[in-house]
Amino acid sequence: MVRLALAFVFLVGLAVPARADDIAAAARGVVRVVTIAVVDDQVAGFGHGSGFAVAPNRIVTNAHVVELAERYPDNVVVGIVPSEGSKSYQGRVVAYDARRDLALIEITEARLPPVALYTGPVAEGNAVIALGYPGNVDLATAQSAADYIRPLSPVRSQGVASGRRSLTGIEVLLHTASIARGNSGGPLLDPCGRVIGVNSALTRADEGDSTFGFAIADTELMGFLRDAQQPYVSAGGPCTSIEERLREDSAADARATEDAAAARREAAGAAALKRQAALDHARDEAERTRENVMALAGLLLVAGALGIGAAGLFESRGQRRAAIWAVSGGGLGVLAAVVVFVARPSGEPELPADTVAPTTMPIRDAAIGRLVCTLQPERSRVTMSSTAEVTLEWGRAGCMNGTQQFAEGDARWERIAVPDEEQTVSVQRFDPLTRTYADTRYFLSAAGMAAARAARGDKPVSGCSAADAVQDALARQQAAIRATLPPLPNEKLVYSCRKAG
Repeated sequence: MVRLALAFVFLVGLAVPARADDIAAAARGVVRVVTIAVVDDQVAGFGHGSGFAVAPNRIVTNAHVVELAERYPDNVVVGIVPSEGSKSYQGRVVAYDARRDLALIEITEARLPPVALYTGPVAEGNAVIALGYPGNVDLATAQSAADYIRPLSPVRSQGVASGRRSLTGIEVLLHTASIARGNSGGPLLDPCGRVIGVNSALTRADEGDSTFGFAIADTELMGFLRDAQQPYVSAGGPCTSIEERLREDSAADARATEDAAAARREAAGAAALKRQAALDHARDEAERTRENVMALAGLLLVAGALGIGAAGLFESRGQRRAAIWAVSGGGLGVLAAVVVFVARPSGEPELPADTVAPTTMPIRDAAIGRLVCTLQPERSRVTMSSTAEVTLEWGRAGCMNGTQQFAEGDARWERIAVPDEEQTVSVQRFDPLTRTYADTRYFLSAAGMAAARAARGDKPVSGCSAADAVQDALARQQAAIRATLPPLPNEKLVYSCRKAG
């Protein structure tokens, strides 16, 4: 096998700049599949086709592309040539279905961006796109055999879906996208870059007849992957343009913001009315209490005066002992009246604790706690990402999950995530007012990711801090990353969040 591996040549290819469109995103996972037969240390045969990643280390192609490797594993090398980068990689066949004309190849030294499978209906007349490496293009452009193992972007062609047929008992999609020998094993995509079939054959164009392509149908592909116990990414939503979705989401976001503001105004108005009613009630109670206390002071004063008057009467009659008791009681009554009058309530109301006006921090800076966020399909565009619920912990001053600091923006918090492994940049936003979480995703080429990582720097801002210096550094870093991103994203996932539990 060492001699076979030496048959592979690793050459540096030119970096191909990619646009942030769905087909370019899918092209990141499309590869050329090369087979090299070696007999007695001599190259005895060479063939090639196309393939695409269904997992970072697993590639689908046609069975007939790797038939020799399946039959003669000790004499045939399978090579995988990515669409970008500078290296080619050796692979091995791990699943093979000659009846379906499908095979699965494993690589161990590289990770490729998987392409999503479309699980929805494909109607006749719908646009379809073929990606792959047609041999007639190679014959016209290749300068040497080395060009076949140099990373190069796949060729794109477009047509329409022309119906479903049965070919040797296998369901196939008939289409008009231009393909040739070499496209075998490459994906047939919908306009959102999702796999709807695997190109396998084409009709002969005799005497001016039109050429049609045959692609192994999505149902056969998914059945093959299930039999091979190979997980895959899938999506079944309709294909909508990102421009349309962004416009709709912008309008929905404005409505949600206005609704939330109106709800807060209504709640504030209701709280103000409740507070005023409580204030009026408390004022009435305070005034009644003050009047009752003053009345009591008056009664005590009258009683004291009567006691003093009675003391004078007793004294005039010679009843000195009774006079002493009377004047003492009267004096105490007058003194009590003075004390009660001086200590009378002020009449100012005291509100209950639940009606006191709040003095907490603004809602945008406040901690909310644990949230469960559910995708809003009408506001989202999803081509391959998971649509499962997202759980997050929102802390004070833009801290998510205790470790991820968001940058302060206009009524929202924002964070741009640039991972080291995945070829995806995520712009994450959270609006505390509407409790809306959005993840806008850019599927970038290797060159695009390198630029984003360079803008991020070797020391990304980590941990949570509301300090001005941290916020300034985060804002500068995110502005630099944003400058490397394409004008439009590939996906936007919008979630509505609610308190957990």
